[in-house]
Amino acid sequence: MGNRGCIHDGEDIVRPWNGRRWIICALEFKGWAAPKWEPGRWTALFFHDEAVALAAGHRPCALCRRAAYLRYRDAIGAVRADEIDRRLHRDRLDGRQKRVHARPWVELPSGVFVVVDGRPAVVTPDAVVTWTIEAGYLEQVRRPTRGDATVLTPATTVDAISAGYAVQFAP
Repeated sequence: MGNRGCIHDGEDIVRPWNGRRWIICALEFKGWAAPKWEPGRWTALFFHDEAVALAAGHRPCALCRRAAYLRYRDAIGAVRADEIDRRLHRDRLDGRQKRVHARPWVELPSGVFVVVDGRPAVVTPDAVVTWTIEAGYLEQVRRPTRGDATVLTPATTVDAISAGYAVQFAP
């Protein structure tokens, strides 16, 4: 589950984010359930899995996903959540649009999202698997071995995964 602050008015999404702290939370934590559509409260967003949430620019929550947060933080050598959030905010946005970047295919770790034939796809060790909102993961194609990929996952998160952060995937 993702959180970008209070981005709703009633049950209408009125802005894409409110602040730099975009986090990935557990669906349940110590019996607590997230507020849904409460006025002035943060808006719960739901993602297919952690790989999709990371590609969207979120990072693990320091409270309800503490162990994942510490692994992510340590993988990028950050000290505090605010530092991570500043880095991610720079990485994920180009003005108000999603920032993409290029990296050589051979340098991309498993779990990173890229663009393949105009569609999002997740990188695996030997393939890339296309993904849609409607159906999740779909067809698998051979992973390129040359050239650069257009990467959707923010650079800070690519660095975390490259340094050993293990990404959770839906089956």
